[in-house]
Amino acid sequence: MAKWTPKHEAPEPLEGPVVATITGGTILWFVLFLVQIPFYGWFDDHGHLWWVWTCLAGAGLGLIGIWYVRGRDAAIKRAAAAAEASPDSL
Repeated sequence: MAKWTPKHEAPEPLEGPVVATITGGTILWFVLFLVQIPFYGWFDDHGHLWWVWTCLAGAGLGLIGIWYVRGRDAAIKRAAAAAEASPDSL
């Protein structure tokens, strides 16, 4: 079998409001958790208790995600500032 090789370059990844997106998703997971708390007994009776804990896990992982993307965003900005400040040596 021949090895597959790409015929063209891969496009650059799209950069958007990553921090805002992750923050919004984290808030949504936490709000869903809070909305389900009053119905905890119903979820427990019907065997759907994992729904409540899934929302809490989503909020917790979202906090880790916010920390990660904020650090990534800061590193990208630092690298761009360093590239702009350094003279080109061609």
